[in-house]
Amino acid sequence: MSEEIEIRTGGVEVVYDLSAECERFLADVGRVDGLLHLWVPHATAGLAVLETGAGSDEDLLAALRDLLPKDDRWRHRHGSPGHGRDHVLPALVPPHASVPVFDGRMALGTWQSVCLVDTNIDNPVRRVRFSFLRG
Repeated sequence: MSEEIEIRTGGVEVVYDLSAECERFLADVGRVDGLLHLWVPHATAGLAVLETGAGSDEDLLAALRDLLPKDDRWRHRHGSPGHGRDHVLPALVPPHASVPVFDGRMALGTWQSVCLVDTNIDNPVRRVRFSFLRG
């Protein structure tokens, strides 16, 4: 079972919590065990499992700005200034994530969320593919 959704991230760097979308997708799967796999078919976005709402999401964006400065060092130069760094992002924050599912619910830790990480201000619309593999 698979489904693709569209997320509007706007023109700002964002850590977008996908947990509600994951739960909605799993509601259609039913109360079974398996694996939820997520995929972002973009060269400038990734997926992460982390705490949100307590500052970790902003800390991640700050760390990415430190690791991947938005300046003119990048060989990949189309788009807004520093856009080449967005193309390096998926090497650090991969475009895929897998989460165990038990009885139709994600087996995440208490504070964990599944998030889309998008630093590319040039592309405000993203697609995320959800796939469920029955266990």
